[in-house]
Amino acid sequence: MTEILVLYYSAHGSVRSMAQLVARGVNQVPGAAARLRSVPPVAPRTAVAEPPVPDDGAPYAGLADLEQCAGLALGSPTRFGNMAAPMKHFLDTTGALWAKGTLVGKPAAVFTSTASLHGGQETTLTSMMTPLLHHGMLILGLPYTLPELNTTASGGTPYGASHWAGANDDQPLTETERTLCMALGKRLAETALKLSA
Repeated sequence: MTEILVLYYSAHGSVRSMAQLVARGVNQVPGAAARLRSVPPVAPRTAVAEPPVPDDGAPYAGLADLEQCAGLALGSPTRFGNMAAPMKHFLDTTGALWAKGTLVGKPAAVFTSTASLHGGQETTLTSMMTPLLHHGMLILGLPYTLPELNTTASGGTPYGASHWAGANDDQPLTETERTLCMALGKRLAETALKLSA
């Protein structure tokens, strides 16, 4: 099986739901399987370290997950138009993989959720692309041949899947957003299989 790492940080659950849909899209491709992983939260002052396995949700990622994957889907909520600190913190630990060129040539895609409709979905997606480009990864987006990208009234961009969660994180994913999440996972898996052939 060609494994695709779906790596995310989710503060309130929306990005986790998106990650599960991206993973579902990956799993629709024969010969591909999603590996769902998350990153732990960070805080200005850490009194107690997080356990190696969270109480709920996907297990925390390690560098081995990146080494073993054939492709990567990266998801984070928006923080001031940027990825959230826990995801940035995890990516900052990948210097040894960068030095070895471990991720060079592997395909990658990104997804995000924002509290406001114009709260930085696209800038967050591009902020997640930057370290992936430094790693030499091949960035995939969503093509406008997907009809949902042309008709969405909520999330969804050519840079990657996105979701408008609302100020209280009370907006469920729309059918269009769900479709685009699965399309992103499927496209990533299909590309990884083609590149590994």
